[in-house]
Amino acid sequence: MTDSTEPEAVPLVIDGVLDLHAFRPGEVKDLVADYLGECRGRGILALRIIHGKGSGALRRTVHAVLARDPRVATFRLANETAGGWGATLVDLRPPGDRRW
Repeated sequence: MTDSTEPEAVPLVIDGVLDLHAFRPGEVKDLVADYLGECRGRGILALRIIHGKGSGALRRTVHAVLARDPRVATFRLANETAGGWGATLVDLRPPGDRRW
């Protein structure tokens, strides 16, 4: 029996694709930052973060986190084949990069 007030844990695969649809907006800032670190630690430097199209609030939150993180070399909205403006592509700096 589980306590209905506790959110159910969402399994997270570290493969360079983070789909935020399963998470609450309040979890996104820490989740994205942690995911960047996990990917970088595993040598995954090209990521796709799926935030959806919606109102754009989640996209703005994701972009704000990425803009402040020194591990991020570049980020941009995906092209149509990778999710269009419902996803963001991220390039991380390699672990030996001195800027981090």
